[in-house]
Amino acid sequence: MESLTTESNNNADGGFFLANCREHLCSALDRLRCTVVGFVGKLAKIARDDPRRVAHSLKVGLALTLVSVLYYVTPLFNGWGDSVIWAVITVVVVMEFTVGATLSRGLNRTFATLVAVFLAVGAHMAANLCGENGEPILLSVFVFLVGSAATFSRFIPELKARYDYGVMIFILTFAMVAVSSYRVDELLEFAHERVTTIAVGVAICLFTTLFIFPIWAGEDLHKLAAGNLDKLAEFLEGMESECSRENSPCENLEGKAFLQVYNAVLNSKVREDSLCTFAKWEPIHGKFRFRHPWSQYQKLGALCRQCASSMEALASCVVVLKKSQYPEANPELCLKIRATCGAMSLHSAKALRGLSLAVRTMTLPCQTNDMSTATKAASDFRTQLSEDAALLQVMHAAVVASLLSDVVIQIERITESTSKLAQLARFTNPERTRSAVVIHIED
Repeated sequence: MESLTTESNNNADGGFFLANCREHLCSALDRLRCTVVGFVGKLAKIARDDPRRVAHSLKVGLALTLVSVLYYVTPLFNGWGDSVIWAVITVVVVMEFTVGATLSRGLNRTFATLVAVFLAVGAHMAANLCGENGEPILLSVFVFLVGSAATFSRFIPELKARYDYGVMIFILTFAMVAVSSYRVDELLEFAHERVTTIAVGVAICLFTTLFIFPIWAGEDLHKLAAGNLDKLAEFLEGMESECSRENSPCENLEGKAFLQVYNAVLNSKVREDSLCTFAKWEPIHGKFRFRHPWSQYQKLGALCRQCASSMEALASCVVVLKKSQYPEANPELCLKIRATCGAMSLHSAKALRGLSLAVRTMTLPCQTNDMSTATKAASDFRTQLSEDAALLQVMHAAVVASLLSDVVIQIERITESTSKLAQLARFTNPERTRSAVVIHIED
């Protein structure tokens, strides 16, 4: 009986252990499945947000496949030997998302390598005149001087903005060739192989970037400028909508989407500067001519960010004002603020929408009375505040009036900057285009 009882207990323990293991295994498989599904969903979302990312990934794969032919074709491999690996490395480090970025890195790498090789060969020839004992000393002096001077040049803002990568490659190549020249017998062959393999790698990158679904930094910068104008207009449209509502629940105002839309404009500087730098490297494409005024987009973006900062302060004041007791204590003041804010927001938003449309279509901005109406509304409100001593006691009202005027002034500056961009970029005149179409139809 005892043996039977012990055996049954062992079987029960074994069954419990197996059931426990099965439960843990199923739980682990479920977690793994959820992780895989979540990861695939994240990849799908990234691809949906910008399908160009998929095209860029495929182009990088194609470039690597093309450069690997140098290994597979025996005559090509015999001509370069192990130096072919520099072509592969070049494709990996040069291939960027936009055409301008790829051109920038590719041309920087090519010319920096070429100049560094010439200087390194010259340093080797000069050091070789000093004999076997003096050669390493003179080479060390050359490496020290050139490396120090080139590194210091990277602190120059203008040089760092466009040629920082090239200077870094110059330092690397010069040091490598100059130091290797003391041990390498065929220095010219070594230098020739390095230059040609890098040139081949850059050529493959430029071919795939320029001729296969090109992604232009200039177009992205142009769309970013128009998008910033739309975001500013969206904020003002939301303000006008709130001001026009009779009973707007103040507790829900902070959660409104339009109060946060200007954050994208405030955070656009890094991307804007990067796109502007790369756009200057790109050739003529689409409607963007030679020497397109890319720097004007940076000036326009700076004005948009200043306006967004004023809007951020205005939104904070409006939220505080709606939460305070002023609307109940002074309904006349509340109505004046809402009416003025609504009028200013409506006309300013219309002006910004018109500017955005002009930038997107690359046409001259149409002259409207929206900005003059918004300016008059803000000015009238400030006049009322200055004439009424009771209203001056309400500090929030004075701050709102000042911010309203500041937003209008900023939008006027944006209008001037957009007009200057249209003039420098030679935007088309919509009236002339419309007249030409009418004449063609009549003929």
